[in-house]
Amino acid sequence: MKTLRTCEEGHRYYKSSDCPVCPICANEDKPDNFLGKLSAPARRALMREGITTIELLANYSEEKISNLHGIGRNALDTLRSEMNKSNITYKS
Repeated sequence: MKTLRTCEEGHRYYKSSDCPVCPICANEDKPDNFLGKLSAPARRALMREGITTIELLANYSEEKISNLHGIGRNALDTLRSEMNKSNITYKS
């Protein structure tokens, strides 16, 4: 059952999970780089690892990235696409 919540910024939203993240705030905080094309859980997973640029992503193997909590098939597809656009590959 969804409950009406209000975040510290005053946004009102309905949510059914216990997750405290305001979806409106999360949407406003999307970066303009490749991270902004990912879901919030995938974005947070990469940021926890300190991966904030596509160049930093190249320092990791695809297996390491795929094992991060929050990274799923869609995120991996998006990352591959963004890496291809920049002619960057995962670490072997």
